[in-house]
Amino acid sequence: MTSTRMRPMVGEGLVRVEAPLKVTGRARYFNDVDVPGMVHAVVVRSTVAAGRVTRLDTARAGAASGVLAVLTHRNMPRLAAGPMTIIGASPPVPLRDDRVLYHGQPVAVVVAASAEEARYAASLVEVGYAPAEPVLHVDDPRAELIDDPWGLDHVRGDVEAGFAAADVVVEGRFTTADNTNNPLGPMGTVAYWNGEALTVHDATQWPHNVRSTLAAVFGVPEAGVRVLAPFVGGGFGAGLRVWPHVLLAAAAAREVGLPVKLVLSRPEMFSSVGHRPDSVQWIRIGARGDGVLTAISHESVSSLGMEDEDFEPVSRCSAGAYACGSVRTRDRQARLHIPGPGSMRAPAEAQGNWALESAIDELAYGLGMDPLEVRLRNLAEVDPVSGMPWSSNALRECYAEGARRFGWARRSPEPGSMRDGRRFVGYGLAAVSYPGYQVACQARASVGRDGSAFVRSAATDIGTGTYTVMTQLAAGLLGLDPGRVRFDLGDSDMPYAPQAGGSGLTGALGNAVHSACLRLVQEFCDLVRDDPASPLCGAGPGEVAVGGGRIHLVADPSRGEAFGEILVRHDLVELAADGRSVPPDSGELGMACAGAFGAKFVEVRVDPELGLLRVVRVVSVIDGGRILNAETAASQIVGGTVGGIGQAMLEETVTDPTGRIANATFGDYLIAVNADVPDVDVVFVGGPDRATATGTKGVGEVGLVGIAAAVGNAVFHATGRRIRDLPITIDRLL
Repeated sequence: MTSTRMRPMVGEGLVRVEAPLKVTGRARYFNDVDVPGMVHAVVVRSTVAAGRVTRLDTARAGAASGVLAVLTHRNMPRLAAGPMTIIGASPPVPLRDDRVLYHGQPVAVVVAASAEEARYAASLVEVGYAPAEPVLHVDDPRAELIDDPWGLDHVRGDVEAGFAAADVVVEGRFTTADNTNNPLGPMGTVAYWNGEALTVHDATQWPHNVRSTLAAVFGVPEAGVRVLAPFVGGGFGAGLRVWPHVLLAAAAAREVGLPVKLVLSRPEMFSSVGHRPDSVQWIRIGARGDGVLTAISHESVSSLGMEDEDFEPVSRCSAGAYACGSVRTRDRQARLHIPGPGSMRAPAEAQGNWALESAIDELAYGLGMDPLEVRLRNLAEVDPVSGMPWSSNALRECYAEGARRFGWARRSPEPGSMRDGRRFVGYGLAAVSYPGYQVACQARASVGRDGSAFVRSAATDIGTGTYTVMTQLAAGLLGLDPGRVRFDLGDSDMPYAPQAGGSGLTGALGNAVHSACLRLVQEFCDLVRDDPASPLCGAGPGEVAVGGGRIHLVADPSRGEAFGEILVRHDLVELAADGRSVPPDSGELGMACAGAFGAKFVEVRVDPELGLLRVVRVVSVIDGGRILNAETAASQIVGGTVGGIGQAMLEETVTDPTGRIANATFGDYLIAVNADVPDVDVVFVGGPDRATATGTKGVGEVGLVGIAAAVGNAVFHATGRRIRDLPITIDRLL
């Protein structure tokens, strides 16, 4: 393919293109779907965490007004297991047998003409159990432990010799709480069949995964399954897997022969769509007197559903965070009678960074050194795991710019030495080296006779700005005003796209859009290269550029013509091109594909009499590669910061001794609100990443990682108390 010159991709903000639809209520979420003849489903859930169902009396429910069907494990059509995906195994299918593996597990689903009738009938289902004693905590000796679940345990160098050579060694046990994703929009599904063809409207972050899973579970061709998710009310990872309610909606629709809507209530969200697993971590770090690290040992145990799988390599962050020659990481999972965990924003890294960066801070105090200086002396100039140079790394810039903006030099080093009236003042710092992630993606771009472009891919926009950023990217590549570009997504009939998660969508999709737009311009160039009526006739590779809705010669911009003119002359309605991206290969590139880097600076106030903790200032400096849209990227960092403050101070999903989640409402589960979040100063540094055409790096996760550790480190600086358990609540400060 020959090359053409494109308009530079710049990072200025562009107002969200979908904003008018959202603010006027015209954005169509799954819950807005109303299909003729649609009925409603409600799930009956177990009230024990372990055991067996011994009695299921559905007679009263089946006779209730409006009821069309009651499905249980006794009459549920056999469902096949879901497929393995690029992010792990599918959750177990529901209503398989009489076993109960967690509190809130589906034991029946009631279908009725209205949601109210379905809810009432569900309350009439009588269930008897032979309960067993549940295993609920990772430190329960009865819990089955899975060693090295993903083959990612890491050892390099001689760790014990490294500790023997250290002048200072710190070690500690750190814990993180179970957190629940809680997007604002409830999860749910509308499903309807037409013969063997299935259409689903779903609150998913990955339409193609829903399509392939439904096809496998119900034994129908993938081509006959269509999944629609043009708007999703948030996700934070909750929409990455195909949870049981999606399968139940489709099964119920097949059973009654009508469209079925199933919407989860807020309490159901706590046990139905995943959660961040809690963890226990043991970390040990040694250093010479000059602050150079000699050894790191990091081990973790995190929670896992009894028959589910979840990818959470908690300790893995320590393998590549610092330039240390002797490192050992080890991860284990404990099988428990709990709802299956799943990805929650910054999975594994959010937990592991808390322990690592808290321990690095403690090491600095043990050495009598500035915590920033210790991090600078151990900065990984090359990838510590592979030894390859980074494709980009502006972490040093992150430190420098963050320290300058935050005023780190004004910090009094002694813990407890800074006051604001009666309140203690603390400054805290944490570093982030978030792993790069990208998978294959496809996109299609076309231009019509009116000169407008249509670009599409089966991605989702969960509030991250995908609609806007891809519109802006395509406009720059095609030389069009953004108002002349329509970007569409959220339909599994469109070209394949991976999940909106893992900080990988912008890179994968952006590079696919880049490829499609380049190919489209090339198609136009090929069309006119031998056309004597075109001013571009005979133009060779690299001699043309795009701008103002036209293709023109680089040497003489006056010589060119509009896309529409070319189409009309060649009697074409439109011209289209497909593009694809593939993950960059470190071996072929000769460099380690870098993810985002960041430095988080936090100021807190602690009331010593009341134990009240307040975050009053946050500076977050991020190396995110080329920033395609400064406004949406900054919004991601601010949103991640809010989640990080929640993880640090508030969020804890509490399970009582029966296995029931005791705080499954917004009234009881504490999340950060406006009063908890100060103004967040977001700064981007660094340049385009060399590994991909667009030079981007994902920033969805990096905004959250490090906030908890920075808060904890600031609390130590303020009070002299090292907190090792999240969240940092009043009782832990008194």
